[in-house]
Amino acid sequence: MKPSILLFLLAVVTLVTSSVQAAGPSVSLDSVKVDVDDRISLQRGARLFANYCMGCHSLEYMRYNRVGRDLGLTENQVIESLIFTTDEDGELVNPGSLMSNAMTPAYGDEAFGRAPPDLTLLTRVRSEDWLYTFLRSFYRDESRPLGVNNAVFENVGMPHPLWELQGWQEKREDADGAVRLQVVEPGTMSGPEYDRAIRDLVAFLSYMAEPTQLDRQRIGIFAMLFLLIFVVLAYLLKKEYWKDVH
Repeated sequence: MKPSILLFLLAVVTLVTSSVQAAGPSVSLDSVKVDVDDRISLQRGARLFANYCMGCHSLEYMRYNRVGRDLGLTENQVIESLIFTTDEDGELVNPGSLMSNAMTPAYGDEAFGRAPPDLTLLTRVRSEDWLYTFLRSFYRDESRPLGVNNAVFENVGMPHPLWELQGWQEKREDADGAVRLQVVEPGTMSGPEYDRAIRDLVAFLSYMAEPTQLDRQRIGIFAMLFLLIFVVLAYLLKKEYWKDVH
């Protein structure tokens, strides 16, 4: 086997293994179906990310005005709903800026032990189901430095960013020994409302990981129609060429 092919296979195995280990061997991921064509859902998800996630995490491969165009937002709506980061002069960054935040890597290392990663490609790396389950699996754990843990990513070095919405969960063990998470202090949202909010957030990050999918799916339909028409024409042409051949 060629060395380059062997290195590629080793890289794939390593990536799959690390992803499985991060989720934990006994964690069952909840399935979520997102619709990146639902602009209203994407707008809600973008607003959630800007208000609750962007203080720590960035989306440095995307610009605000591109998101606005794709999600059907005006420039004023982008400024009012999504832009909270300021420049060196204390002014809000302009809509043409990359979606970065003001947290420096050094401060992130000091505050959390590791600088919070950029999340532009998160759903491509982890999957939509992983993120959906992760954001619904925080629970209180006083043994952790920040007082919180996660059933999907044990000992994760981050607080629960959406605790105001979900409330606080704790681990409970049923009579049969099964471990589950139970809300002990409700948040501002009910369970179904919070699940919908997380689905919107996952949909936004799924769009963010591949913005061209909005056009790719539409172009794919036209491409399939073109190929179908081409097949019909090719068949008719074949019959015309071979009609006198016995």
